[in-house]
Amino acid sequence: MKVTFWLSLFLVFYTFFGYGILLYLLVKLRIALKGRRVVPLVNDSLPTVTLIVAAYNEEDFIEQKIQNTLGLNYPEGKVSFIFVTDGSTDKTAELIAAHPQVKLMHQPGRSGKIAAVHRAMKQVTTEIAVFTDANTFLNKDALVNICRHYADAEVGAVSGEKRVSIDDVADATAGEGFYWKYESKLKTWDSELYSVVGAAGELFSVRVNLYEPVPVDTILDDFMISMLIAAKGYRIVYEPMAFATEGGSENIKEELKRKIRIAAGGIQSITRLGGLLNPFRHFVLAFQYISHRVLRWTVTPFLMVLTFILNLCIAIESRQVLYTLLLDAQLLFYVLAALGMVFEKRQVHIKVLFIPYYFCMMNYAVAAGIGRYFKGSQSAVWEKAKRK
Repeated sequence: MKVTFWLSLFLVFYTFFGYGILLYLLVKLRIALKGRRVVPLVNDSLPTVTLIVAAYNEEDFIEQKIQNTLGLNYPEGKVSFIFVTDGSTDKTAELIAAHPQVKLMHQPGRSGKIAAVHRAMKQVTTEIAVFTDANTFLNKDALVNICRHYADAEVGAVSGEKRVSIDDVADATAGEGFYWKYESKLKTWDSELYSVVGAAGELFSVRVNLYEPVPVDTILDDFMISMLIAAKGYRIVYEPMAFATEGGSENIKEELKRKIRIAAGGIQSITRLGGLLNPFRHFVLAFQYISHRVLRWTVTPFLMVLTFILNLCIAIESRQVLYTLLLDAQLLFYVLAALGMVFEKRQVHIKVLFIPYYFCMMNYAVAAGIGRYFKGSQSAVWEKAKRK
């Protein structure tokens, strides 16, 4: 029982903290042996690029998105814009049509985000395609900072950074902002070591000639598209100087809905990307993929429960100080999480309690997402979370 406890505790710790520590040390070792990876300078040889936005009923944001898009810095004549609004029933398509610089693609039926993206990709004639969400806003040099990396022939995709704006009276969804700051650091180190493990749909790009359509029932299309490119031996680079900013989820219920969907998509991706688990084919990438994604999306939430139960049994049976202290630490953490949930419901804003609450909610979402995927109840049709 003690062996199982320590193994479970180690895997939980490794998933959320240990991998980050090990990754940091490996990056330092790589830099010492080979030097830092060279980031290509911006010059006149930037590739041609098409920016693609799949928007569904975004009339509240679309005008701002268009102005933000048209204001991006990039050499004239090398950039084009496609907005796809399939199935939108509000004024989204009408508002886009008022801007001749943007190519509008619209059809009445709604087949989901990935179907819309596939349809847009058939119209792309540039070297690079950049994808971004309709309710996110890019910094002015985002395209330049992304596309400069394609001067390196080993780079097949580039992921930008997701930034979540947190207001002063944020509720438990503030945990999303803290989570993404930590994720950004891990992605920076992943990229320096070898490759980012998947791209986020808020802002990422691919070489058009490497783009591979994924099945229309794919839940995490952005992750799958980028990882299929990584499976071909190309690197996915992380560029934090190209960022997409969006508001946090409107409330914890919306954030939970989003996390469950991601978890269902995560387990689907693992079943479809089995080759990436083979260290004999992709040694470093497999190590990063398993450490950064697979453990989080599979066993770790269940190991957290097992660790607590085993700790309780061992502490009662042995009465050893070490196990009692570990049990007390776990109890304190979960009490803080429970207090965070109570204060969230009463709209009392104590951010320090929202972090353990968000952490527990995130792991609950993984278990719920796994169940939803195997029950076949998670639709691939994109259902956006309401944001502030």
